[in-house]
Amino acid sequence: IKVKSVRHKLIEPNYGYVRISQFQERTVPAVAEAVSALYQENKGDLKGLVLDLRDDPGGLLNGAVGVSSAFLQPGQAVVSTKGRDGKEGMSLKATPEDYIMSAGKDPLAGLPASIKNIPLTVLVNSGSASASEIVAGALQDHKRAVVVGTQSFGKGSVQTVLPLSN
Repeated sequence: IKVKSVRHKLIEPNYGYVRISQFQERTVPAVAEAVSALYQENKGDLKGLVLDLRDDPGGLLNGAVGVSSAFLQPGQAVVSTKGRDGKEGMSLKATPEDYIMSAGKDPLAGLPASIKNIPLTVLVNSGSASASEIVAGALQDHKRAVVVGTQSFGKGSVQTVLPLSN
């Protein structure tokens, strides 16, 4: 079942709204398309954006890094991991190598440069978990967004697959 994970609309002239219901393989290109459509509807003049992550259970880590990268300056840190042993794990930044899932071009390449500077508000609630918490946290840490809502689920974690022998 394919679920459309990104929806968008104008809430009033010059102010857009983007809702992400789940981070899937097509979420990053869908966010890029939504933001581009909002710019076109406003004739290139977007003054603010609301990113709605309420009741978003998360999903793919690459999707979270890609969505964060749309609004952060290139190379800014998005998320880093630490293993159970306390050793540093991976560190993902706002670079195409860290969010492009399959071979192809960067889905964020066509976004207007001003998207990196417009005011953002991120909506979260107790149903916002995992990847949505990573996005909200990255945007808040870099002072790119104000996070509004109730306390999120608290699962800002990353799982990896461990191959096991028979």
